[in-house]
Amino acid sequence: MRKPTSSESRTSRTITLPGRSPSRRSNLGRSYSLRDGSLIIAPAVYCALSDHIVSFVICRSLPRFWRSFDLAELPAIIADWFATKCWAPRQHQLDVLESWQAGASALLIAPTGAGKTLAGFLPSLTDLVQSDHDGLHTLYISPLKALAVDVQRNLTGPIDEMGLKIKVETRTGDTPASKRARQRAKPPHILLTTPEQLCLLISHPHAELFFGSLKRIVLDELHALVTSKRGELLSLALARIATLAPDLQITALSATVARPDLLRDWIAQPVSGKPTHLLEASGGAPPVLKILETEQRLPWAGHSANYAHAELYETIKRHRTTLLFVNTRSQAELLFQGLWAVNEELLPIALHHGSLSVEQRRKVETAMVAGTLKAVVCTSTLDLGIDWGDVDLVVQVGAPKGSSRMLQRIGRANHRLDEPSKAMLVPSNRFEVLECEAALEAVAERHQDSEDPVNGGYDVLAQHILGMACAASFAADDLYAEIRLAWPYRDLERSQFDRVLEFVATGGYALKAYERYARLKLTENGTWRVANPQVAQQYRLNIGTIIEEPMVRVRLVRSRGFKKGQSKSPIGAGGRVLGEMEEYFFGTLLVGDTFMFGGEIVAFEGMRDNEAFVSRAQATNPKIPSYMGGKFPLSTYLADRVRRIMDTPADWAKLPEQVRDWLALQRDVSVMPKRDSLLVETFPRGAQNYLVCYPFEGRLAHQTLGMLLTRRLERSRARPLGFVASEYALAIWGLGDLSALIRTERLSLDELFSEDMLGDDLEAWLDESALMKRTFRNCAIIAGLIERRHPGREKSGRQITMSSDLIYDVLYQHEPDHILIQATRRDAARGLLDIERLGDMLARIRGHIVHKPLNRISPLAVPVMLDIGKEPIFGEGRESAMADAADELMREALGQS
Repeated sequence: MRKPTSSESRTSRTITLPGRSPSRRSNLGRSYSLRDGSLIIAPAVYCALSDHIVSFVICRSLPRFWRSFDLAELPAIIADWFATKCWAPRQHQLDVLESWQAGASALLIAPTGAGKTLAGFLPSLTDLVQSDHDGLHTLYISPLKALAVDVQRNLTGPIDEMGLKIKVETRTGDTPASKRARQRAKPPHILLTTPEQLCLLISHPHAELFFGSLKRIVLDELHALVTSKRGELLSLALARIATLAPDLQITALSATVARPDLLRDWIAQPVSGKPTHLLEASGGAPPVLKILETEQRLPWAGHSANYAHAELYETIKRHRTTLLFVNTRSQAELLFQGLWAVNEELLPIALHHGSLSVEQRRKVETAMVAGTLKAVVCTSTLDLGIDWGDVDLVVQVGAPKGSSRMLQRIGRANHRLDEPSKAMLVPSNRFEVLECEAALEAVAERHQDSEDPVNGGYDVLAQHILGMACAASFAADDLYAEIRLAWPYRDLERSQFDRVLEFVATGGYALKAYERYARLKLTENGTWRVANPQVAQQYRLNIGTIIEEPMVRVRLVRSRGFKKGQSKSPIGAGGRVLGEMEEYFFGTLLVGDTFMFGGEIVAFEGMRDNEAFVSRAQATNPKIPSYMGGKFPLSTYLADRVRRIMDTPADWAKLPEQVRDWLALQRDVSVMPKRDSLLVETFPRGAQNYLVCYPFEGRLAHQTLGMLLTRRLERSRARPLGFVASEYALAIWGLGDLSALIRTERLSLDELFSEDMLGDDLEAWLDESALMKRTFRNCAIIAGLIERRHPGREKSGRQITMSSDLIYDVLYQHEPDHILIQATRRDAARGLLDIERLGDMLARIRGHIVHKPLNRISPLAVPVMLDIGKEPIFGEGRESAMADAADELMREALGQS
């Protein structure tokens, strides 16, 4: 070892190292020359020496977490790379490596910024360096295309720096068809993909050859997959791959998990018989989180947060890069437009959400990596895993709806374990202030409220069975045994499997007479195969479980100016595609109407087939598209915390003064809701009477409750006229005097809110509701009964709806227990109606309903009352109109009008 220079001596340390086994010296005693000419000795040198004193020079930038790790387990070239970076792997990263070396699968739970991705790939890089592997070695599966692209970028850098001949590629829906075909013939060593592309791969006839060499699967952000139908489909694909690659080991990565044991079981099921380790990394700096303090008037209702645009702009100016998360795409468009309206310095602020074109999203992501953006307004498209190094602030505009989601998003700032992430919550209305305060407490306690994995649905199973037939003929017994290797289908009964198989083959009893539904045939040797090649083609065009509202492409063309009395010129061909938008929105537009899309104002020029044509325009009040998807439910945990805050006046001191005053007025005029009871207020207003209750169970549960309560009120002759539901409250209005009905005991609140409403009342309502048909449409699409896409064309939303409605009527009349009807009822209960949560709420309030009759509206009822009969006003006019209406309602509540 050369003698350190005087400058080096200032950063040298003398360390007494523990003894290690001589058998672990393979890459030890190495020195490393850095670019500045300084010399360091690999920290792994301690592994070879027994109770010796070793002096070595370390970089000044050596991180605080540097500890004496055993790098002997790593190949020399990888250990060298760590040393030249002055880095050392963390313990949990080495734990994943040791777990793989022991032949086990593993679930790693680690805080954001802890290097989970490196942990996932460390065994793969180690094995690929030490072996001459030919073919696919590691499959990385991400819930987001953007995350797969980001991981490829972060993985290829070290591989290139080490000079490794390891090929890494992505395969997503954005990958050109020619590249996907080439990947099937000559796969890379590491393939980064999504659940949908994985299902396409296993449906090809050469899947056995393609996956035969596979050794590892890395599942990133697993918690984001297991609660959805995408997770159900992924589990079935893993079961198939476990059959094709018997030596498979799975490593799953996650940061925000409420019950890690369930996720471990989820990944252990396909590789049953082999050990699966649960690894949990500790540590991480606690996040710095606050709620925006504003002197502006907080809105009573709405979700735009227009009041905060100027303050948010000043916040953006004080930070390097700010991510501003919102919960829906329409909110993203609104916020982006609002920030640009106050962007006097023309700061580079971008927009990112799922409806924008691929090119636009990639442009934004590239600019973020380059550090050229000051802020990005985004939805959930950027809240998973991606490492944007310059992001030093995360802003959540609108209530986060869940503490796990908030923790996930906070981690995008200072994406490093030992540095605190900095975030700010910006409530959109006064009730959201309470929710943000609840989230603040939950994040401080690191409480997780992520959902548990779900059991599998029959529509997803039908899609998988058809995909397996596309790959090769199969024996029913073998496929059934394989499917039970998927955690969501571990308890699937053989009789139900046979019914789903019969549906895939013939359409079931009610549809088997129609040749178009005959998709499988039974061969002479007792195996099942696809009826014809067109079945496989249709399957691959329609694969997946993400069913959004029918979409149309938005194409930018030149404005078709015209003079009075002349017809407009025809729409020209070509034009740049801006993205996609839900079809129903264009049904609300007239030619010439302006709206916001992709952060700019455009005018509607017309539609042709599945394309909407727009031109650039100027307008002071453009419409803001309202997207049906992307809305998050309020978590049960945060709902309980909100009720607790309202029930604890001592906690009000931490709330803004205007919110404290609002709650105090409610306490003076009416009563405050208690944590474990239900407050029901009744009062007259105009010619109508109102019932307002405050379950705090989320919009879905409240909408279902409103539907069922109005049926019961109708039977009680209360003459209900309608209802409106928010995340926090439910208001029903009608002609009957509800206060008098309750006072005279002609209407019992205990009976009105009885749990038996989820029995016959629910069934009767579902039979009459259009909701079942809409839910059935989605199940039918997933199951392959109705195709969205055909070669060269797509069905419009109207065509799909007409087809599904006709099939639903036939099945409901002739085969009411059809597999798809069962799947529809399950989805309606679990998602669109939130039956389980509503049932828990009804059980909780049994015997604890507090009725407060009033002679006028209460302060707490003002926000939900603003939603009754409101007209669709856009732009600044909407905020002004809502503020005026709120003032009028508050004057009523205080008896001033």
